[in-house]
Amino acid sequence: MSEALLRAEHLDVFYGDFQALTDISLEIGRGEIVAVIGANGAGKSTLLKTIAGLIAPRRGTLRFGGRPVGGLPANEVVRRGIALVPEGRRLFSSLSVEENLLIGGQLEREGHWSLERVYELFPVLEERREAPSPSLSGGQQQMVAIGRALMSNPKLLLCDEISLGLAPIVIRDIYASLPAVLEGGTSAVIVEQDIAQALKVSCRVYCLQEGRVVLAGAAGTLTREAVAAAYFGV
Repeated sequence: MSEALLRAEHLDVFYGDFQALTDISLEIGRGEIVAVIGANGAGKSTLLKTIAGLIAPRRGTLRFGGRPVGGLPANEVVRRGIALVPEGRRLFSSLSVEENLLIGGQLEREGHWSLERVYELFPVLEERREAPSPSLSGGQQQMVAIGRALMSNPKLLLCDEISLGLAPIVIRDIYASLPAVLEGGTSAVIVEQDIAQALKVSCRVYCLQEGRVVLAGAAGTLTREAVAAAYFGV
């Protein structure tokens, strides 16, 4: 693998006195899709929030493009080229589809993604560009959330549970868009509870259990038995 785009070393993250992540080390290469899997409460969302600057690590280092980013505020992390698609989508309900997308482009970072390219990726959004975001289906809202993140022209896209609560056919369509995302030069980290889906789309996989990395490796080399044992702690 080429030099890591993102490297975390020995991260410890706390909520008050509760330790949510312990000694987390991982790497994300340029052009990779890396899946982070684990049961509810394993620390997956906390890891993404830490990378995105929403939570500061108490110990350890986090470097992006060779520069330290651990503990930087979220707005500065976005400026550096990391964008989060949050669990639950978190769209602005008072704004239209297009207005939500344009918010993602406020930083005016140069790059592959523009409003036109997002509409090429998700044509249904152009058809509904003036619709209020609450009127969209769950899958369409997820497309807006992904498109909004892409509008910041990130080098690294963090996707937190993008398939949660969606119909299988919608999940298929959203995951089918990922190769086009990488063609724009963006790497991706996907938090996913669906083990089969994670192994199918990712280059490498990290499995978390109780805030620790318990399994890591190339997706094509990990057996279902090894993944299941790490996932369920058996």
